[in-house]
Amino acid sequence: MVDATILLNSSYDVSRELFLEINTNFIKYWNSQNSNTDNRDTLIIRQSHAGSTRQAMTVLQGLRADVVTYNQVIDVQILHDRGKLIPSDWQKRFPNNSSPFYSTMAFLVRKGNPKKIYDWCDLVKPGVEIVFPNPKVSGNGRYTYLAAWYAFFLKNNGNLEKTRALMQQFLKNVIAFDIGGRVATATFVDRYQGDVLINFESEVKFVQNLHASDVYEIVIPYPNVLVEFPVTWIDKNVARNGTKDVAQAYLAYLYTPEAQKSIEKFGYRICTSSTNSGIYYNTSFINQLFRIEEKFGNWNVIMDTHFKHGGELDRLLLAGRT
Repeated sequence: MVDATILLNSSYDVSRELFLEINTNFIKYWNSQNSNTDNRDTLIIRQSHAGSTRQAMTVLQGLRADVVTYNQVIDVQILHDRGKLIPSDWQKRFPNNSSPFYSTMAFLVRKGNPKKIYDWCDLVKPGVEIVFPNPKVSGNGRYTYLAAWYAFFLKNNGNLEKTRALMQQFLKNVIAFDIGGRVATATFVDRYQGDVLINFESEVKFVQNLHASDVYEIVIPYPNVLVEFPVTWIDKNVARNGTKDVAQAYLAYLYTPEAQKSIEKFGYRICTSSTNSGIYYNTSFINQLFRIEEKFGNWNVIMDTHFKHGGELDRLLLAGRT
């Protein structure tokens, strides 16, 4: 009797469709690579989806995920810092700091863009209703918050008080702080709330592709942030589950030309191989984006400054109510 090997991928909220296709293709790839192995197990890949931070907390609390595919570095790093589930140098396992693809933030507006929303500063206009995920629990939401902050900071030549004033108005215009990117999409699309959805470029492309071309428009604001999608296998879990080989192969597969065709199909920006020493980002778009760490410091500093209880986000929300 042939047994089944089960691989569990803990991933972020809006990656469902991408990994459904990746999983199907990887199983075929894995089977072709192991076709001569006696008593080859049946491979089953299962998915778990929620906000990236919530997913990381679930793994720390005992979810025996074999691999994680998240949308911000700190949600992987915390698996080392709090749980010692992975080594400190996990980002050296794969090219591009173990991030096989990338994205940025985008606005999805209704056809004709009736509120004339073209950049971050348009979001503070009176009467504009914004939908995006809660930065407290969503990496997606944190990227939006930080991209807006940096845009307002540049507009005000580094004046923090003026930056905070614009951030306060920006947050005051948010009508829904949903728990994840896909829930925010449902609020905007299915419940028809808000004038603009802020989400990963890949997600708004996915929404636009599901509907007729006369329903929505996409706006890529400037400045904008580089969103990386770090991956790793969970050492303690793959050791217990006996899945180390397949987990490593699964993540390495994300860098193959076949997988990157799927990744691009679902609206992500793909990496391009240009030398024998590794895979590098295509600079035609990435040069327009800023790295969070270069503008705000490391993610531990960012979380402590902006998203902890009583941090900048809480203070801005409180000020907006008064």
